[in-house]
Amino acid sequence: MTATGHAQHTLRELVTLSGVGVHSGAPVTVVCRPAPAGAGITLARADLPAARPVAARVASVTDSTRGVTLGGSNGVRTVEHLLAAAWGVGITNLHVDVDGAELPALDGSAAPFCLAFEDAGLAEQDGVLDPLAPAEPVWVQRASAWVLALPAERFRATYIVALSSAALGIQVIDVEMDRRRFVREFAPARTWGFVEELQALRAAGLARGASEENALAIGPQGYIGTPRFVDEPARHKVLDLIGDLSLLGRPLHAHVIAFGAGHALHIELARRLAG
Repeated sequence: MTATGHAQHTLRELVTLSGVGVHSGAPVTVVCRPAPAGAGITLARADLPAARPVAARVASVTDSTRGVTLGGSNGVRTVEHLLAAAWGVGITNLHVDVDGAELPALDGSAAPFCLAFEDAGLAEQDGVLDPLAPAEPVWVQRASAWVLALPAERFRATYIVALSSAALGIQVIDVEMDRRRFVREFAPARTWGFVEELQALRAAGLARGASEENALAIGPQGYIGTPRFVDEPARHKVLDLIGDLSLLGRPLHAHVIAFGAGHALHIELARRLAG
């Protein structure tokens, strides 16, 4: 198997977006700035000037409960949608200033980030990133959930989601992903959740900013509201997977197959792949 280096890119112009955190419910503004070749993606707390910027790498992950947190108590929460959007448009180097502890949910998907990045434009940079291509299968499992990465010549994702709503059943996505397809068919897929879990999540300090404007609710009879795709939950799982695996800091050439998984298993797989 041969692996070709991937070109590096950054933004041509600043991007500013504002919204509320899906878990905190607090208003927050994020400013994305160009970064030099080889810098990777870093995030900094603009509201905590003494806090050091944190690299968007798997070694920086301090929590993976209902989203990914980088850098601990002085870091940034729920980074996966921005990271997936950066992957989707081809950004490899970026500095992100956040004036709070959580990135804005926006509409619950990666699409607003993708659109803003594309509107700002990309600048190609010197040097390439060599892909990570596992030579043998890598498997992680917790209870009945699992994720498997198989050697492959490019990135492919197969995701199996068994929904507790009998009306929706099992959703399966199998896609050889390219950036154009991600932006068109996966970036718009929103965060989703079961209405019967909402009260418990909020009591635990989660989903306090969740609303019909930034999440797709699922009840016993199926979707509450209109889905953007008939299989939107499975598409969003693929979106999250891409954002989480982007923390490898290199393109991944592998076929990743997941069943019943989430951020915690995605991050565990990334740690195993990173060695």
